[in-house]
Amino acid sequence: MKHPVLITLMTMISSQAVSGPVLAPPPTLSEAVNAYVQVPAGRIALTHVRVIDGTGAPPIEDQTVLIDGPKIAGIRPGSEPVPQDYRTLNLAGASVIPGIVGMHNHLYYIARPNLDASGHSEDPLLVPQMTFSAPRLYFANGVTTMRTTGSVEPYADINIKSKIDAGKLIGPHMDVTAPYLEGPDSPFIQMHQISSPEDARRTVAFWADQGATSFKAYMNITRAQLKAAIDEAHRRKLKITGHLCSVTYPEAASLGIDDLEHGFFVNTQLDPGKKPDKCSEGSGTPTLLAMKPGSAEANTLIKLLVDRKVAVTSTLPVFEQTVPLHAPLNPKAMAVLTPEAREAYLYSRNLIVSRAATPRIQAFTEAYKNDLGLERQFFLAGGLLLAGPDPTGNGGVIPGFGDQRALELLVEAGFTPLEAIRVGTLNGATYLGVADRIGTIAQGKNADLIVIRGNPATNISDIEKVEIVFKDGVGFDSVKLIQSVEGRYGQY
Repeated sequence: MKHPVLITLMTMISSQAVSGPVLAPPPTLSEAVNAYVQVPAGRIALTHVRVIDGTGAPPIEDQTVLIDGPKIAGIRPGSEPVPQDYRTLNLAGASVIPGIVGMHNHLYYIARPNLDASGHSEDPLLVPQMTFSAPRLYFANGVTTMRTTGSVEPYADINIKSKIDAGKLIGPHMDVTAPYLEGPDSPFIQMHQISSPEDARRTVAFWADQGATSFKAYMNITRAQLKAAIDEAHRRKLKITGHLCSVTYPEAASLGIDDLEHGFFVNTQLDPGKKPDKCSEGSGTPTLLAMKPGSAEANTLIKLLVDRKVAVTSTLPVFEQTVPLHAPLNPKAMAVLTPEAREAYLYSRNLIVSRAATPRIQAFTEAYKNDLGLERQFFLAGGLLLAGPDPTGNGGVIPGFGDQRALELLVEAGFTPLEAIRVGTLNGATYLGVADRIGTIAQGKNADLIVIRGNPATNISDIEKVEIVFKDGVGFDSVKLIQSVEGRYGQY
């Protein structure tokens, strides 16, 4: 007779499945998943809704969206009769938008051991996995597709995608990013440190074989290592993004990178004392202070990125945390944190406030304003701007809630609400190569939709009023999903 522990280990190993494409076929849902279904699959008519289609076009009032199984069967005026065999949901006053495509999302939380009110903590900095709570929070808040944009437990991410795709767990469609491609001297003890270009190539090849569908270069990678990783990813028809520091934006663009993370915050090309292949002391803040929107340096960089078709991912929620009192205290978001996680976040938040008059915080506040302008300039120049929350930093950015906040902050940066919604929906789908199936509301596309009680086309904060999230034509109860993880984010 086999030992119970051995049986458990064998079950875990055998359950590891190579993940499929980002958008898997609609599954049969398990009993546990069905417990959160508000609108079962079938022929459904969402009547008298405001349709915000994700293209940036003006909303169309009083429409009926017809859903047939996993697809959108049509959009017609609300004055027309609903076909006889459709279940009618009267949603007068509500808006329907495409599901959010989150492009800098993680399934982990940042933990600083023994953090106290003075900001002191002990090493090592840790990244505990939130495999249960994070997918539910993303999905409940309208994220129907997401890129993990860096994994610390890659097998967990690959396996959870497989279980979501099989209908056994709740969560968005997932583009699973491999472990970080990081160089030496990483602050994260859970990361492999790339030692050579060949190591970078082997790492990409290995994780592509395991089922990762994208890659992310990190702060201390060298140009030669990055080039090897890019070439291997592209050889396999996969894309690679980067949160860089040792490599500048112009250098990464010339090497063929597909995407750059964090807007313009981590470009180090103008940092004083910047050495080749080394992260600068300023980590990009001096460059951002020097690169005013519309300046010659900004114009040159943005033209290069647009010409090379390099996307840029805006992650404003994580950076607003360093601007004193800029981030609101969202009660719904705070309620999902464990007491310990909430205490740690409030310690960090209060420290920023106490240091508001220091040169460092004042400089960062100015840099933040510059980034808002540069992201807008990049978008207006024809660049593919993406959006995501990056739920890391001081703990104030929370899955799903942060994705909504990302769109609100784009409006603060000068985007219209309709432009911000396009960035958060169609642009992400375009980058992932699935805009023919998701990202906009159109006949024949996947019924990945959000029902919102309000009008985010005129008041972007209404994006927070999610009632029903449809994925593959099945409508899930947003409130019930959030309640299922209250007080748990930061634990599991």
